[in-house]
Amino acid sequence: MSIAIDRLTASDLTLMEGVLDVFADAFEDDEAYRRARPGRAYMTSLLADPGFIALATRKDGAVVGALAAYVLRKFERERSEVYIYDLAVAASHRRQGIATALIEALKPIARKAGASVIFVQADPGDDPAIALYTGLGVREDVHHFDIPVD
Repeated sequence: MSIAIDRLTASDLTLMEGVLDVFADAFEDDEAYRRARPGRAYMTSLLADPGFIALATRKDGAVVGALAAYVLRKFERERSEVYIYDLAVAASHRRQGIATALIEALKPIARKAGASVIFVQADPGDDPAIALYTGLGVREDVHHFDIPVD
């Protein structure tokens, strides 16, 4: 199956709404992805920022898979890493290679950004994500900590 993937730009605000909907449904998190969406100016600026990458795949005009990533410029060498922050596929479209295709589409974007690696985390118990990422890369078991700034 051939999967078409779009990299969203500042003019793709409607598509970004679809991306947020896919994440809300996949992660069962309306609070984070539907209730307090950024305004038009914020989203336009974010999509224009080369340090933010949003990819979407559509079927019949509707977003069915999406990826959001950030380019992290390193300080110890002149290189970057790309962090996949969110990746989701609509339940009705899973097991069709969409997630893998999104990651494959990210690779040339990461290379162009000077990235040496793409990295992602998967929560314990998220067996489908762990299986996907294990098939694409090297697993490292680490602990993740959220440190509040307030």
